[in-house]
Amino acid sequence: MVAVSTFQAPSSTKPSTSLPSTTTRRNLKPKALPFSSSNAFSLRFRAHRPLRIRAIDAAQPFDYESRVAQQFHDAQRLKVAIVGFGNFGQFLARTLVRQGHTVLAHSRSDYTDEARKLGVTFFHNPHDLCEEHPEVILLCSSIISTQRVLHTLPLHSLKRSTLFVDVLSVKEFPKNLLLHALPSDFDILCTHPMFGPQSAPRAWTGLPFVFEKVRIGDDDSRIERCEKFLNIFAREGCRMVEMCCADHDMFAAGSQFITHTVGRVLEMLMLESTPINTKGYETLINLVENTAGDSFDLYYGLFMFNKNSLEMLERLDFAFEDLRKQLMGRLHGVVREQLFDNAGIGKGHSLPDTYGYKLPKKGQNGSVPTLSLPSKEHRSDDVAKLDKCQTNDSSQSADNSKLMNALNGFAPVLSLVSKELRSGDVTELNKYKPNISSQSEGSAKLKIAIIGFGNFGQFLAKAIVRHGHQVLAYSRSDYSHVAEEMGASYFNNVDDLFEQHPEVILLCTSILSTEKVLKSLPVQRLKRNTLFVDVLSVKEFPRNLFLQHLSHDFDILCTHPMFGPESGKNGWNGLAFVYDKVRIGADESRTSRCDRFLDIFSSEGCRMVEMSCAEHDWHAAGSQFITHTTGRFLEKLTLEATPIDTKGYETLLSLVENTAGDSFDLYYGLFLYNANAMEQLERFDLAFESLKKRLFDRMHGFYRQQVFKHEENLHNVTERRMLPKGSEEK
Repeated sequence: MVAVSTFQAPSSTKPSTSLPSTTTRRNLKPKALPFSSSNAFSLRFRAHRPLRIRAIDAAQPFDYESRVAQQFHDAQRLKVAIVGFGNFGQFLARTLVRQGHTVLAHSRSDYTDEARKLGVTFFHNPHDLCEEHPEVILLCSSIISTQRVLHTLPLHSLKRSTLFVDVLSVKEFPKNLLLHALPSDFDILCTHPMFGPQSAPRAWTGLPFVFEKVRIGDDDSRIERCEKFLNIFAREGCRMVEMCCADHDMFAAGSQFITHTVGRVLEMLMLESTPINTKGYETLINLVENTAGDSFDLYYGLFMFNKNSLEMLERLDFAFEDLRKQLMGRLHGVVREQLFDNAGIGKGHSLPDTYGYKLPKKGQNGSVPTLSLPSKEHRSDDVAKLDKCQTNDSSQSADNSKLMNALNGFAPVLSLVSKELRSGDVTELNKYKPNISSQSEGSAKLKIAIIGFGNFGQFLAKAIVRHGHQVLAYSRSDYSHVAEEMGASYFNNVDDLFEQHPEVILLCTSILSTEKVLKSLPVQRLKRNTLFVDVLSVKEFPRNLFLQHLSHDFDILCTHPMFGPESGKNGWNGLAFVYDKVRIGADESRTSRCDRFLDIFSSEGCRMVEMSCAEHDWHAAGSQFITHTTGRFLEKLTLEATPIDTKGYETLLSLVENTAGDSFDLYYGLFLYNANAMEQLERFDLAFESLKKRLFDRMHGFYRQQVFKHEENLHNVTERRMLPKGSEEK
């Protein structure tokens, strides 16, 4: 309700003469009065328009709370000068302006237009900027240029109590630099927003903001100013972490530097999305996108100006070499056993005889063939070598694969198809449409025997039972209680199981034991048209194994669910299920049976991907094997969560957790039974080597620049060394 007030003249002790009404006054003629001091007021009054009393139609209420809130908001405003107005400076300026702070900016490059769009005043000359007396100098330059930029600022033009703030990714370096370069009157606040334009384009909620109050004056105004600046990030929802600079650098070397290193290595592999992406591989692609947007100067600064980074780089190197030796050592043991044929010399890990192939005891030149893998000392350091690997030359890939087949003797004969000739292996996405409408509900149910009832076998069995199919199970270990709980029939004897004539035999064994298990099965007890299905992570190996050991009467379906108990625990919707109908009979009953089996995964929401086995292995080597390799060697670093984890580092921790749950046999099988895995391992190694070379070359160049102050001195020294002794004596 709007209050209306009525104006009332103040009361007087003297009797007042009532004024005539407005209408009466208009008709009155002023009388001539003699001039005197007593009637001067009356003359002035009558010389102007007569006074009118106007009613106040609506009095505005006084909002005391709004006024206090506005005064408080104005008191929180700062005048902030951003020195270094590149991507990160502009990124912070948007939030500063939105919160109502006055923002000034200076940079070597001209960002006048960008500043105008953001509502920022841009200064080309640092003197003009400092003469505006900003309360805060926010240094947003690169790590490498920070010292030079700081020395160019006219500190004498600033107020002596100005607050200096840096936002560098390392902290001990700027802390020591600011303490050394600034007079003691200036305040110093070292900060690190653990995010940027790529990782936090829209919101900062929950992201860590690390700070240390290095030197803040005792005055209330200076303490309050520091709190005002920190409140900018607290208001945006940042997780405020007060930490000394030394602790920050120790944690950052184990999280941020490793994250950027892995991202840089993977970037050099030119990872691309595939039709069979796993969740782990997608996290690596996202990691590359987040780190690739940063300049190499940022990464080089993380390495050069953090004393802990060199140790972390060496640990990464040792971890990868240890993983590589573990793979090669196991492979070498298998080759030795094949070469010496149970002679008792140097036996290593034993694998079942694969396809009956034997290595020749001597090569063509009379020597024993061995694995010829280039050592680090003899590898070319030229980055072009890595680029050559990335071209995926069909002839080179074929030669490498043939060499591996000839040397190993245990690998299956794989179809070597170049990338250009894979037109026949065109991937068909989301085209699976089972035709089981003509089948009655009873006849649509399958009797499925699961051979290998471990974690993955039980994981699939739960979904199969849920769809109403009958599940029979067999495994070397006794899982009868588990089978009984989920409604499956468990058999301790595989002969008893096969005499039940299951329509589908689902092999859920490990890659290494698949051949041994297949050879031990009493297939003669099955119906001749039984459907055999595998779920291995490699596909050409089981395909060729089935074709060689199974009669042509049996149907063959090679599949790969691109998920497992961990990644698929919340449902299979949208997860890839790859399959290849290797050999399916033309009878309607057999095609319908295959479709009914595939419908189990389709009904669960899987993304059905029909793809040849060769195409699958080519994609899997570039995605699944790289993902497991990254997770495996990071696992050797025993990474742990820190108080300043970035999103990228959290993805690496999740990757390690997901891959560490799988046995090493699974990873070794991905390497051993995929003809493309060796090439991917070498490309990974070359990428890591070239990244280290780039870091050390740049560090070496900086060192030379420090030793030889001018190029002329360096040139003179080189000339003197090249002169003969006789010339020097003259």
